[in-house]
Amino acid sequence: MSRRQQTETAPVVQLEPRSKGERTRERLLDLAFESVIRKGFAATSIEELVEAAGLTKSGFFYHFKDKHDLARQLIARYADRNQYFLDEMIARSRELHEDPLHSFLIFLKFYAEAMEEAVYNHPGCMVATVTFQDMAWDQATRRMTVDSVLQWRAKFIGWLEEIAAKYPPTGKAEPADLADAILTFTYGGMTLSKALGDTRAIARQALMFRETVRLHFLGA
Repeated sequence: MSRRQQTETAPVVQLEPRSKGERTRERLLDLAFESVIRKGFAATSIEELVEAAGLTKSGFFYHFKDKHDLARQLIARYADRNQYFLDEMIARSRELHEDPLHSFLIFLKFYAEAMEEAVYNHPGCMVATVTFQDMAWDQATRRMTVDSVLQWRAKFIGWLEEIAAKYPPTGKAEPADLADAILTFTYGGMTLSKALGDTRAIARQALMFRETVRLHFLGA
């Protein structure tokens, strides 16, 4: 399986579900993800999902209590895969260099490469979908989405604070501001890449941000 075939937001290692039931559940989640991203959660019906999966409605309700349960499981899987993607890339970067700044710069290079692949294969941004279609999702699902963003943010802030302790910044941006910049060009870049038909939009922003970080901590 190629890296592009493994991704929702970024390349991850995905184990094949063990049973037929698990494969069916994954198929339904895949179909739901594609539909929700392209036309919204409210416009995605259980009927179309079971028809596309070749199931009966009873087959759907074997795996999900209702449509909102489907949404929560969809977001949980999305968040887990994204967290795995981030943790794996951080670990690889840390292994290549013990210094927090240089490992972070390595990470941003990896991130740029991975996000170019993600945009190539990814129909849209789930975080943006849930955020801007908030009336279509229940509170628990919206909270799960926010929590997944905050987890990424916290990891970046912690790493940037570690860097700042060793390399006093030359600029005024706080670690939280720099962390938010990563989230901004990631989620916003997905929209930009689709609008312009440019799969390298996020990659270019990541590399530009990499240079910003270098200058912020090391100067000219």
